[in-house]
Amino acid sequence: MIEEQVILVNEQDEPIGLMNKMEAHEKAVLHRAFSVFILNDKNEVMLQQRAHHKYHSPLLWTNTCCSHQRAGETNIEAGKRRLFEEMGFKVELKELFHFIYKAPFDNGLTEHELDHVMIGYYNGEPVINDDEVESWKWMTIEAIKEDMMVNPDTYTVWFKIIFDEFYHYLEDHKL
Repeated sequence: MIEEQVILVNEQDEPIGLMNKMEAHEKAVLHRAFSVFILNDKNEVMLQQRAHHKYHSPLLWTNTCCSHQRAGETNIEAGKRRLFEEMGFKVELKELFHFIYKAPFDNGLTEHELDHVMIGYYNGEPVINDDEVESWKWMTIEAIKEDMMVNPDTYTVWFKIIFDEFYHYLEDHKL
């Protein structure tokens, strides 16, 4: 199996090359990524718990799905693809904003991503992919914020960063 490649970018999100995903995380090279937040009509966020056998951050809670765009794929196409691969459903997505962050993993690797944050709406139950996802749940935005303060070690490093950006975006914008 060929290792997945990530799109290396500069700070203006202009592609500058491709690199194997693991190498990019070992070298902490800036690359393009995306994070999807699915909300229901009660304004709750669908969270996923990462599968127990993941090579980093196993069993930690995070946003509905996140991953990396493939060469030639738009941000929205990538988000829809990965949402279906991980959570088993399809919805329309809207890109809200992007930002750069750098976060260490629990295993010595580092994420250095220009992250495109997207939102979609869904009221059903996902059909989770056991290779990727251990469990899932709905939580209000305020409940997530409060739980992160009480139980920060139950969330992925990047979700804590991304959620803060998402929370402030919601404060400043009407969706």
